[in-house]
Amino acid sequence: MKRKDFVKSTGVVMAGLSVMPANSVFSIIGKPQAGLKTALIGVGARGITHLDLLLRRNDVDVVAVCDIDPKMIEKSKQLVAKAGKKQPQYFTEGVDAWRKMLELKGIEVIIISTPWELHKPMIIESLEAGIKYVGTEVVLGITLQDHWDVVKAAEKYKGHVMMLENVCYRRDVMAVLNMVRQGIFGELIHLQGGYQHDLRGVKFNDGKTPYGKGAEFGPVDGYSESRWRTDHSVHRNGDLYPTHGIGPIAHYININRGNRFISLNSFASKARGLHNYIVEVGGPNHKNAKVQFKLGDVVTTQIACANGETILLQHDTNLPRPYSLGFRVQGTKGLWMDVAKSIYVEGKSQSHKWDEAKKWLDEYDHPLWKKYSQDAAGAGHGGMDWFVINSFIESAKRKVPTQMDVYDAAAWSAITPLSEMSIALGNETVEFPDFTGGEWMYRKPVFALNDDF
Repeated sequence: MKRKDFVKSTGVVMAGLSVMPANSVFSIIGKPQAGLKTALIGVGARGITHLDLLLRRNDVDVVAVCDIDPKMIEKSKQLVAKAGKKQPQYFTEGVDAWRKMLELKGIEVIIISTPWELHKPMIIESLEAGIKYVGTEVVLGITLQDHWDVVKAAEKYKGHVMMLENVCYRRDVMAVLNMVRQGIFGELIHLQGGYQHDLRGVKFNDGKTPYGKGAEFGPVDGYSESRWRTDHSVHRNGDLYPTHGIGPIAHYININRGNRFISLNSFASKARGLHNYIVEVGGPNHKNAKVQFKLGDVVTTQIACANGETILLQHDTNLPRPYSLGFRVQGTKGLWMDVAKSIYVEGKSQSHKWDEAKKWLDEYDHPLWKKYSQDAAGAGHGGMDWFVINSFIESAKRKVPTQMDVYDAAAWSAITPLSEMSIALGNETVEFPDFTGGEWMYRKPVFALNDDF
């Protein structure tokens, strides 16, 4: 069969699968295992929320915690005590303390919440230590080779690497997924998303608190993420944080499961926002006013897919603006746009008039949210943090593959180095690597099709 014919026929098969009721595709696969021995590397602003969620569960034993910040170790001890759980072993002496932790025997699950550049070595060495379930915060690595290295390590050690991309579980995002799978928007044609979030108060602070008004950053003067994250804006120019937008989009169009990204190009605007913020907050003579930031204020990336869809991503973190991920899901019968909170479905909406999205989203609320909304109540980011941790832990309990796997993590995260490459080459279109080695043509959708996770 010719490749174009195969892709076409695969798309038809996937379209048929996508409209099947969730409970007719997957169900509980194995008998759940309780008391998973779990470890965490990094309990800073993000990792401490994961620890809190794990401590609420009766099927997890937190046996080890590593962080080089004594304040976060103390906060972790307080959380464990409050939960009435046994204190884990703590590792905090030096930047290699995590390697000492990996020498512990019996760790089954590990969660990594550290600066981006540490993810690759921590993932690989966790796999080498025999840990079969590795959950990592975004992103997977820095360079394109980092992504290949993690994929090959997961394959070599037969480990499951899941990127903890929580937006895939946002309630409206999952309701739209339900609509897509029931064919409400018809055949999907074009999708948009991104990371549009004013991060100036994260990239800079007073050096004492995460959101203290100030113009400090760096390992000496900064606090929390400003210690490391801002340096990426100094030295890199690309879509530095693509996964919030691309994760849900990938599920809508079955990326790595009957479809794949085939090419990408990116454009970056001029860089003004971070410099202007420093001058505004710290004054024109502040030492950081001399820093030249490489990251364009708005980075726009276009992606072409094997099944003919187009994707537009935007990274916009340096200018004043309200938060939005800018989702747009458009097909032959209608579309959803999250900025306008609007939906239009031909033949059901008033001609050329938007419907308020809420009535549609309520009607098509995803079965997992209907079942677990009370469990997720109070968890971070509107409850979606609970869902992503629950999916990861439930997969480990049943010893089944995670619903978002290492190939997904690599494809979503590789947008960053590929966008940097495209911009550096004068906005050239670059080929998107196939991390699955051709298996995308045979793999089937699994995300959120299980009855329980």
